[in-house]
Amino acid sequence: MNSRSRIAALGIVGMLAGVLGPAIPAAWAAPPAADATATSPDYVIGPGDALQIFVWRNPELTTSVPVRPDGKISTPLVEDMPAVGKTPTQLARDIEKVLAVYVKQPQVNVIVTQPASAFSQIKVIGQVTHASAVPYRQGMTVMDAVLAVGGLTTFAAGNRAQLVRTVNGKQIQLPVRLDALLNHGDMSQNLPVRPGDVLVVPESRF
Repeated sequence: MNSRSRIAALGIVGMLAGVLGPAIPAAWAAPPAADATATSPDYVIGPGDALQIFVWRNPELTTSVPVRPDGKISTPLVEDMPAVGKTPTQLARDIEKVLAVYVKQPQVNVIVTQPASAFSQIKVIGQVTHASAVPYRQGMTVMDAVLAVGGLTTFAAGNRAQLVRTVNGKQIQLPVRLDALLNHGDMSQNLPVRPGDVLVVPESRF
């Protein structure tokens, strides 16, 4: 390309830039999507979780905050907002109600960037190699939880295992045949787990 062609090309680029205008600022773009590996939509926020509060078209109000031990968060214009026990969507709506006093039709998106509370763990107890709490991640299953604690012991009654879950304040027990899953590949027993679940593996009856 000769010098005249280069000048002409640069002129065309300059004209297009003038017509199209400056790029849209990142803070005015659509709210970011939640990390697919972080939490599920029904995740319950707990103390120690790290949250990203995104306020559309208001970058000065967008921030990242931890959930304090008292269960509350503070963001610009929103002080001491209770967060524990809410889903990200519920918290976003509550923040919008407060911001509506200052911002016209605020749109808030809450993302749990680092789930760290007890609400975000799966507890595996009983006859497993290393009974412990396992960090939850979206898409996690019973098999994932069992493998994370080193599998079952030789004394485990895997087919009598139970997944204990709290739903609307009440505990329900879901039977899980772990022997059928782990030893015979019965994937129908590979139930999805949720934050706060407890997997109980009893001892065999000899």
